[in-house]
Amino acid sequence: MSQQTRRSFLRQTASGTAAAALGTLAVPAVQARGANEAFVVGMIGCSGRGTAVGEELRKLGVKIAYACDPDESRAERARKTLEAGRAIADLRTILDDRTVDAVAITACNHWHAPAAILACQAGKHVYVEKPCSHNIAEGRRMIEAARRTGKVMQVGSQIRGTKAFQEGIAMVREGAVGKVLVAKTWVSRKRPNIGHCQPSAPPAGLDYDLWVGPAPMIPYQKNLLHYNWHWWYNFGNGDAGSRGVHQLDIALWGLDLKTHPTRISGFGEKLYFDDDKQYPDTHYVTFEYPDDGTPGSKRLIVYEQRLWSPYWGQIDCEDGCTFYGDEGYLTVDMHQGWKLYGPKNVLRKQAERYFDTGEHCADFLDAVRNNRRPCADIEIGHLSAALPHLTNILARTGRGQLTFDPKTERFVDAPDADALLGRTYREGHWASLDNT
Repeated sequence: MSQQTRRSFLRQTASGTAAAALGTLAVPAVQARGANEAFVVGMIGCSGRGTAVGEELRKLGVKIAYACDPDESRAERARKTLEAGRAIADLRTILDDRTVDAVAITACNHWHAPAAILACQAGKHVYVEKPCSHNIAEGRRMIEAARRTGKVMQVGSQIRGTKAFQEGIAMVREGAVGKVLVAKTWVSRKRPNIGHCQPSAPPAGLDYDLWVGPAPMIPYQKNLLHYNWHWWYNFGNGDAGSRGVHQLDIALWGLDLKTHPTRISGFGEKLYFDDDKQYPDTHYVTFEYPDDGTPGSKRLIVYEQRLWSPYWGQIDCEDGCTFYGDEGYLTVDMHQGWKLYGPKNVLRKQAERYFDTGEHCADFLDAVRNNRRPCADIEIGHLSAALPHLTNILARTGRGQLTFDPKTERFVDAPDADALLGRTYREGHWASLDNT
């Protein structure tokens, strides 16, 4: 079976299996408001990812009240697909509607924290896509908002909500590959050249001022929207924050790490592309976690990124995570499943699975109903998002090595790096976190 055909098959079977497996969960999960009232969600951001999340929520009995996007055509398309009540441009309409129980934020990264915090303050639960924040300071603010208001905040690290992957990670933790000291993560794919463009007028139907929101304003240019915002400092976090964050989250999960790294070492530069991308196309970074000074107590996570080389070597996946133990290793590909190898590279066990957004959404709804922390709670999402943020700070400062204090979430003797822990908001903007 070809790679593409196999992946298509896994996507289809994952969707079908989720619907069957969650049949008993779906009904009670959406009855938080009452036996005869649907759980109501407003979608903020109408990309393909947003529509996918909305469709899974609908399968679980959720009513989509709003499809919100500053691009009129995207909002209207999502409204039709999701059978939403209204297509709107401004998320404040959702915040003001008391009938809305929760928001699903699948907008650009620079909107994640402002929208999530405002939603909590408006009394709504939050499902927010990864990375949960645009920077480390915002992640901390999101935790504080969720805890202060008592609202559930689930991060879209869908692999954590997929039962097949829970089984694989449990095997790592239970010693299936022996003592694990290192997890290696990678993103190896070929991204397109976005070229060089000059500022121009936004297209009809796009409220560009609303799209920029609380971020510093820069002129519109055609290679900025819709997907290419990932490569701009004001709006995205590069591929470390787009694809790498998933793999880094898997590494944290398997190693059972509940703190930040203390030292970040490595390299990040733009080696290949001659275009308007601002973030590196190449990273080689090591994260060191606290130890007690005894052999075997230190843990390492390695992140490797090549956006110009879609060649994976021995392991057949473009984005992945491998846990190395002294008795074998386990490789996780969120699009294909996991494989467990013993000594001499003998394949011992495997599970073919595509990550399941439906199972992850069901966990979110069940957490709301039962007033518990979800499987990808905001505190977990903050630790995971911090790793691409630290990766990018290392590259932007060009230092090669940084020491980080997990308790204060500040760097040691690196004021230039500390300056990148947060961001500047557009003065006077209603969604600026300077106002909250």
